[in-house]
Amino acid sequence: MARLIFLGRLEDIAGTGEMSVASGPVEHILAALDPALAVQLLGEKVRMALNGRLLTDMGGIVLGEGDELAFLPPVSGG
Repeated sequence: MARLIFLGRLEDIAGTGEMSVASGPVEHILAALDPALAVQLLGEKVRMALNGRLLTDMGGIVLGEGDELAFLPPVSGG
């Protein structure tokens, strides 16, 4: 199993801070999620971090056993 981590407003949309998923290609994992959540996770301003390292290329990611993929929404402040 791998884990998806949802931060900020994405946690509100997902209804949870994390979710266990079967290992495999991220495209397949996202396709199995609620479509409204998947659309938000694929937003152009959402960044991803695999095992604590920010990803610059989002294509071809395959989650292995024990991997953690975090979704980081844009941050706003004042």
